[in-house]
Amino acid sequence: MLVQDVINHLHDLAPLNYAEDFDNVGLLVGDKNQRVTGVLVTLDTLEAVVDEAIENNCNLIVSFHPIIFKGLKKLTGKTYVERVVIKAIQHKIAIFSIHTALDNAFQGVNSIICDQLQLQNKKILIPQTGTLKKLQTYVPNENAEALRAALFNAGAGNIGNYDACSFNLEGKGTYRGNEESNPTIGEKGKLHTENETLISAVFAKHLESKILKTLFNTHPYEEVAYEVTTLDNTNQYIGMGMIGDLAEEMHELDCLNYVKQKMNTKCVRHSKLLNKSIKKIAVLGGSGSFAISAAKASGADLLVTADLKYHDFFSAENNILLADIGHYESEQFTKSFLVDYLSKKITNFAVILSKTNTNPVKYL
Repeated sequence: MLVQDVINHLHDLAPLNYAEDFDNVGLLVGDKNQRVTGVLVTLDTLEAVVDEAIENNCNLIVSFHPIIFKGLKKLTGKTYVERVVIKAIQHKIAIFSIHTALDNAFQGVNSIICDQLQLQNKKILIPQTGTLKKLQTYVPNENAEALRAALFNAGAGNIGNYDACSFNLEGKGTYRGNEESNPTIGEKGKLHTENETLISAVFAKHLESKILKTLFNTHPYEEVAYEVTTLDNTNQYIGMGMIGDLAEEMHELDCLNYVKQKMNTKCVRHSKLLNKSIKKIAVLGGSGSFAISAAKASGADLLVTADLKYHDFFSAENNILLADIGHYESEQFTKSFLVDYLSKKITNFAVILSKTNTNPVKYL
């Protein structure tokens, strides 16, 4: 198995197309065509993690956070980032980061938190925009069924819990080929009218190249008439944060202690207690102050996140309880999830959970 094969499995889980624009995801160090001897999964790639990979004969590190975030102008070993990259290159170890692609995936970071808290009725808190596209094309009536089936097989026509969704309208298409044309139906230089079907289907944006390749390979015409448009429709399966319900409501102080215990954190910083019960909980792994307004708008009683600043707590405005459980603590279960996922997909070599605690924050 090659590095790219492992990346393909991770892309199936969390397509990199949905990572945030500011992020640096994907293969950051190494050769995608290198044969894999083992995979080490970590939250952060530090020097100790690279040493751990060497010790376990793993030449691919799958890291949640990217070790290279800003541009590197030098590789002199002056910073921990430079030292990690140098050591990885010296030992031919590839480093792949999935970060906000997994943050935005439905079965990703925030789903893991919801499961840890045993929340029900999970929904995306902040749906990502521009993730849905629509294909519209025209095909001879006799070829419509075969083209629809091929497009569906490539992933078009999936809407929520439904698949094979399309709209079809029959009409008459016209065309005339010039001297350089080679029409499948009709003759060059002559105006031709053909009974055609307009096929319209929605698809996820990361499938666009696959959908278009299928269209061109299946459509009978020499020149395929088609349109691709980006939709404003909400995608209920892609986006930041999640919201779900406790099976039974809890008093807010009991709920904070429940979160502390379930998320295995030594400290919970929270806003003013409101003396009310908690039922609906919003979660966002990592830095989540930007989700406060969305959590309030969703009717959440509590937002569980990290990296809240002093003034962020004022934003609760007696409408919601805010809980900062720590950045590392909010994402710590992600690496176990990735190990389980990859272990089910790959059985011919080891997928190892890093034992290195990469949390830079310590508590008295």
